[in-house]
Amino acid sequence: MYKYVIKRVLFSIPVLLGAIFMVFTIMYFSPGDPGSIILGMTAKKADIAALNHQLGVDRPFFVQFFSYLKNMLHGDFGVSYRNQRPVFEEIINRFPNTFILAFWSMILSTIVGTVFGIISAVRQYSVLDTTLTTIAMFLSAFPGFWLGLMLMLVFSLHLGWLPSSGIDSWKSYVLPVLTLTLGGSAPTMRLTRATILETIRADYIRTARSKGAPEKVVVWKHALKNALLPLVTSLGMGFGASLGGAVIIETVFGMPGLGRLTVTAIREQDTPTVMAATLFLAVLFLAIMLLVDILYAYIDPRIKAKYKS
Repeated sequence: MYKYVIKRVLFSIPVLLGAIFMVFTIMYFSPGDPGSIILGMTAKKADIAALNHQLGVDRPFFVQFFSYLKNMLHGDFGVSYRNQRPVFEEIINRFPNTFILAFWSMILSTIVGTVFGIISAVRQYSVLDTTLTTIAMFLSAFPGFWLGLMLMLVFSLHLGWLPSSGIDSWKSYVLPVLTLTLGGSAPTMRLTRATILETIRADYIRTARSKGAPEKVVVWKHALKNALLPLVTSLGMGFGASLGGAVIIETVFGMPGLGRLTVTAIREQDTPTVMAATLFLAVLFLAIMLLVDILYAYIDPRIKAKYKS
């Protein structure tokens, strides 16, 4: 198991380098320059050129890139062009808001999607199955920003029950979490239904039923456990993606999270902030997928035996 973990960590290094190179290239060749954005378009060209030279953005591409890698290896991720603060200070300050949003949406979407997926599979081709499948298809088709705006229109503007922006209290998280939960529970439900339908047709399920095992035991103890592998993979990827994919939801609801910080930094050509946020999210995503692979061993004994061998 330890050799496998070390191997996965080593394989993650080229992935991180590739992500850093791609984002740095996009930021470098994007139109505009930090000097013009910081000082404004009405500033003198000499002042803009002096600021760009001070920031080092007028150097050749590979000089800037390898200089960034060198500083990164020494733990220096730069300072924000916008407020001259170390970039990781803002990332650490804003990440808890994004984590709370992603965590609770993952928990709720997992519960809702798994439960309704099992019910839909057990009641295959019934009216309930058709209704749940249709609702899941509609939720998958709705864009996240549209769903968030509709929830805001109903519960904030018309009913006045929940705030529409900010994070003044726990109520501010309700609408963003609900938006991500509704969008995330639909694919979870469809995947759970498909895996359960495939599993309950297996020979060992028929054997358990022939021995007189109750249907609840057959479904929840035997079928669900063996259908967890693709579900765990989907949930791990979904949680990792929601950490970075909360950009739209944070923008719609005006939440000061990591996603909104990244969007603002991209708009202002704040390369150090964009690079640090991308690296932070990439490391988190790779760590989550590594935990998912390790979790496989505790779900499926065959995989655990393979790791030991």
